Amino acid sequence: MGSLENKSAIVTGSSRGVGADTAKILAAEGAGVVINYRQKAPRANKVVKTIEEAGGRAVAVGADITNHDDVQKLVDTAVTNFGGLDILVLNASGGMESDLGEDYALRLNRDAQLDLLRTAAASMNEGARVVFVTSHQAHFINDVETMPEYEAVARSKRAGEDALTAEIPELREKGISLVVVSGDMIEGTVTATLLNRVRPGTLDERRAEAGKLYSVEEFAQEVAKMVTADVDTGHIELVGGAKGFVN
Repeated sequence: MGSLENKSAIVTGSSRGVGADTAKILAAEGAGVVINYRQKAPRANKVVKTIEEAGGRAVAVGADITNHDDVQKLVDTAVTNFGGLDILVLNASGGMESDLGEDYALRLNRDAQLDLLRTAAASMNEGARVVFVTSHQAHFINDVETMPEYEAVARSKRAGEDALTAEIPELREKGISLVVVSGDMIEGTVTATLLNRVRPGTLDERRAEAGKLYSVEEFAQEVAKMVTADVDTGHIELVGGAKGFVN
């Protein structure tokens, strides 16, 4: 039996990348996992198939988390399929898209995260955990500049982090803990690829300064660890340290 046997989880943005790998890890530990996607159903179904073939439990749900009805559907699916909700991994983010409106980054990275947290908390079991996934570029944006092409996204993600952590007192009363996992640029992610395309050499420069950039698989392992880590609510995990962001 895995450490998450009889537990259930929602992992947003889990049809690919860090979210997909995190979902697979949680499922391997016994959790029933809701795989969330916005548009790419075949990709999400492939993640579900991989989990099921390994003996795990998963279901794919198409949901745009900027839409409250879709958010409620995500939570209801976890409760209906797996008997409750114990883990919420807030991995989905974005904002560099050019066709979804000027305020999309803030709607996705702050407003949607807060709505999903509050909606999920109403159904989460005592002892449940929420993990918010962010980046050093966003977490430290008030102290350390980032490249102009990413600044709006970084500020929206920091606004989301602040909004979520402001909920900690109320979450504590419900027996729910919240932790933040912040990582450097992740090799192979969409964001890192886009930034490197806009400004060639970005990844090489950051890798040289940090000493190491995590792969998708490595970072997912760190995110999954924080689901059961013995840390206080409000804990901030700086994956791999934060050289160049903190002295």
